[in-house]
Amino acid sequence: MMSLRGHVFLVGAGPGDPGLLTLRAKELLESADVVVYDRLVSSQILAFAKQSAAMIPVGKRPGHHLVPQEEINALLVRYARAGQMVVRLKGGDPMIFGRGGEEAEVLRACNIPVEIIPGITAAQGAAASLGLPLTQRGVNTSVRYVTGHLRDEADLADLDWEGLADCDTTLVIYMGALSIAHLARKLQAHGRLSSTPAVVIANATLSNQRYEFTDLGQIASVTHYAAFKGPILFIVGEVVGLAAHMRKIERESHEYLSYAAAAFVATG
Repeated sequence: MMSLRGHVFLVGAGPGDPGLLTLRAKELLESADVVVYDRLVSSQILAFAKQSAAMIPVGKRPGHHLVPQEEINALLVRYARAGQMVVRLKGGDPMIFGRGGEEAEVLRACNIPVEIIPGITAAQGAAASLGLPLTQRGVNTSVRYVTGHLRDEADLADLDWEGLADCDTTLVIYMGALSIAHLARKLQAHGRLSSTPAVVIANATLSNQRYEFTDLGQIASVTHYAAFKGPILFIVGEVVGLAAHMRKIERESHEYLSYAAAAFVATG
């Protein structure tokens, strides 16, 4: 069996709920000498690491990088060259808006073995938690993941607005809390209806998950709600309406059952 020393594993920690961590990710965490982890990885997941492992936080939040990307790359190279088994732990999937591809390129250029362990990405976790199908026959034909973390107007100009505005496409917007108003206006300017169903989800899959169904025309105002703290994801498309309808039926059913139970108790 090949030694795992001097290897780096780019591991997806999933959307937050430790129950959604893959078995392979857990196995590697339990064996790693060094764990280099992002801010959004929960303490419950980090607890799977062995007690002797070096735990190195390199988290980022909007406008502030605890450790610059170049230093993260250097850390991975240094520990691997020292013969350590390194887990680079990222929220969601390491290859979806996680800069995993960049880190893999650096490691390969340094002749360091690297393996990628996929994770359930935030889009899948958030949608599943609401019973929201990202695809549904007869409703939409594609899904597109879009980053809302755009540096300047040039980045915005480079987006495929015609494709993004296609009514047959479900959009999942990551890291868009600061840019969602602009993105919504651009989508409507390119033909996406303001009435297109949308949902804002914060802290997907966790016990403090919050969500609000809305539409494309109103989506920006939802982010002003005090309840929406933590990582926020936006999903836009007709499939969102299916989940909103299902939730409405569930809520009405629950309210009816509660009323019926109260009436039964009152009448003895």
